[in-house]
Amino acid sequence: MKYTGKTGEYFEVLEFLENQMINLKPQEGVLSILWFKEENNILEIDGREHHFEKDQVVCLTNFNKIKFIRKGNTSLLRFNSPFYCILQHDREVGCKGVLFYGSSLTPIIKLDQNDKEVMESVWKVLSIEMNSRDNLQLEMLQMLLKRIVILITRIYKQQENYQTLDPHQSDLIREFHFLVEQHFKEKHAVSEYATLLNKSPKTLSNLFGKLHDKTPSQMIQQRIMHEVRRLLAYTDQPISEIGYDVGFNDLQSFSRFFKKHEGISPSDFRISFNS
Repeated sequence: MKYTGKTGEYFEVLEFLENQMINLKPQEGVLSILWFKEENNILEIDGREHHFEKDQVVCLTNFNKIKFIRKGNTSLLRFNSPFYCILQHDREVGCKGVLFYGSSLTPIIKLDQNDKEVMESVWKVLSIEMNSRDNLQLEMLQMLLKRIVILITRIYKQQENYQTLDPHQSDLIREFHFLVEQHFKEKHAVSEYATLLNKSPKTLSNLFGKLHDKTPSQMIQQRIMHEVRRLLAYTDQPISEIGYDVGFNDLQSFSRFFKKHEGISPSDFRISFNS
């Protein structure tokens, strides 16, 4: 079921059965929410295999390269910025730098029984509303999407121990993730992000410590590696150019960085992925 508006709004609700093909072609500015309804799902995201259990939800952007290896019944939502821009409406849903546009890379949400019942109820109303054709349909669909986004944002924040932070601290962590997503190719030092946030590097490190998460430096490095793996796996771009694109001035320092994190050289990674 698909909704398209007069000013470029796009919203789609799909249900896929086991072994039914899903073709998630990248579309500019389109965000996706996948809800796995059965066990033993395997999804390749940007060159890495991820295993998903029943009632896990994953959020993806148009930058992610996706390949389904194995899946059961799956529900899918897709929408673009003209339909609902989460950046412009961050005060409403609070998911910037958490579910989307953040350096946490692949946010995975696990629904418990209560969460599942809420999702099923909203999803059912959403499916019914997709067949409406009155002048309130857009507002109703946006409201229902917002309800789903708020729900999974709350669950993810609870999973990641955001409740240990006050609202200001939580927003600071989210903004750090968002800034890393924007600048990881040219800014590799925690101090550069601390300056953008008008905080000290120590303040950021202490906040990450409260979440029992990776350090800010590790998050930056993880985001760089994520991009490098994607480029090595899905493009023919020369390795030296890839290194330059993510902020390394010479091939030697880039190769050392990659091997430190991956255990093999960039060229060996590309060969193994394509073999």
